[in-house]
Amino acid sequence: MFDEPLRRRTLLRGAGMLGAATVALWLTGCGDEDDNALTFFFQANPEESAARIRVVEAFQRTHPDIRVQAVLSGPDPMQQMSTFCSGGKCPDVLMAWELTYAGLADRGVLLDLNTMLAPDGAVSTQLSDRIGPLYDTFTFKNGQFALPEQWSGNFLFYNTKLFADANVKPPPARWEEPWSFAEFLDAARSLTKRDASGTVTRWGFVDTWVPSYSAGLFGMNNGSPWCIPRTNPTHINFDDDAFIEGVQFYANLAAKHKVAPTAVDQQSMSTMDLFAAGKAAMAMGGHWRYQTFSRADNLDFDVTILPSGPKAHGSRSDIGTTGLAIAASSPRKEQAWEFVKFATGPVGQAIIAETGLFVPVLTSVIDSPGFAHAHSRIRNLAVLTGGPAHSGYLPVTPAWEKIDALMDRSFGPVLRGTRPATSLASDLSPAVDRVLRSP
Repeated sequence: MFDEPLRRRTLLRGAGMLGAATVALWLTGCGDEDDNALTFFFQANPEESAARIRVVEAFQRTHPDIRVQAVLSGPDPMQQMSTFCSGGKCPDVLMAWELTYAGLADRGVLLDLNTMLAPDGAVSTQLSDRIGPLYDTFTFKNGQFALPEQWSGNFLFYNTKLFADANVKPPPARWEEPWSFAEFLDAARSLTKRDASGTVTRWGFVDTWVPSYSAGLFGMNNGSPWCIPRTNPTHINFDDDAFIEGVQFYANLAAKHKVAPTAVDQQSMSTMDLFAAGKAAMAMGGHWRYQTFSRADNLDFDVTILPSGPKAHGSRSDIGTTGLAIAASSPRKEQAWEFVKFATGPVGQAIIAETGLFVPVLTSVIDSPGFAHAHSRIRNLAVLTGGPAHSGYLPVTPAWEKIDALMDRSFGPVLRGTRPATSLASDLSPAVDRVLRSP
């Protein structure tokens, strides 16, 4: 069933590095361990874990006949799931990542939720409130293998005080008001600061996500989708001129324009800490960084959209999302379905919205007073509430793990400035096509 476990690094890239501060493996439940309990496997840092347990507790208050045992992942959730499932103890409900679930679905690990959706008329209202692109992300080979639980696409955090002090115009407040690559670069240049020796004391821009994926997101924001179609593509646009130009623009921020730290620089510094300490004016990342920056001392920040290139028609984030799936081997499918519906439905979504830890996936909840109150320190809330509807997809394919490894090798020299982005067309693109033909 699990013939090739996925690497931890790939999971972190999926959904914007959710749970990057994961604690060691431990088992927690709402009460003592129970062999008859519904098991819920997820990855989270301590704060995220507490939020999920709140959802579990609320579910058990309304479903006292269904006991839930929460299983918190260790540092390698895919390997851990492999161990559980190969040993006949696959958790009933599984956290699913947008980039890796297709491999599990392809191997028969995940239940096609259409078998539960079809006879359940009560869920129709919930589905009408869904944000379509997130829901569709978990559609594979005509099956629905998870229901989305959060949006974690990328955008920009920016230091409002540094912008004001440098007399730089604040960036856009919503996705419908794009700004260009050129305007973004001008701002980064104005906000980069050097001492008398030329050493950078403040960067204009830092990236807290994964550079190769971020570069691809800049490619997408130059008018080129990652692939067509999204699901089971036979080609990824690493050889598309617009995509290549977007990647090159991103690489040039560090290699040519010197407004961002190089890959070598980042080996000795945390880009997240640079922004939190006021030593970077803009930081690319997702909502998973919000709490960290909210707790930083003397940090005045807001959020804004990603810039768009000359060949784009507006700005886009990525469909970063996690969902809840049910194990195909679960003996408690009906109980699992009740929990998945609850956690991804209005009540569960309202709970996580009020924590400020996640961006919900139902329209009614993302526009709710509870979500707004949890983000009262920022003004540009529309960047978050409008993010899911302004997101472009990444490929959904069982071969993503192999593609990820190829990307690592080919994007590295481009981002270090030792090879041009055009090399992706001659080196990476043919290799990826071969993998997609024989995943």
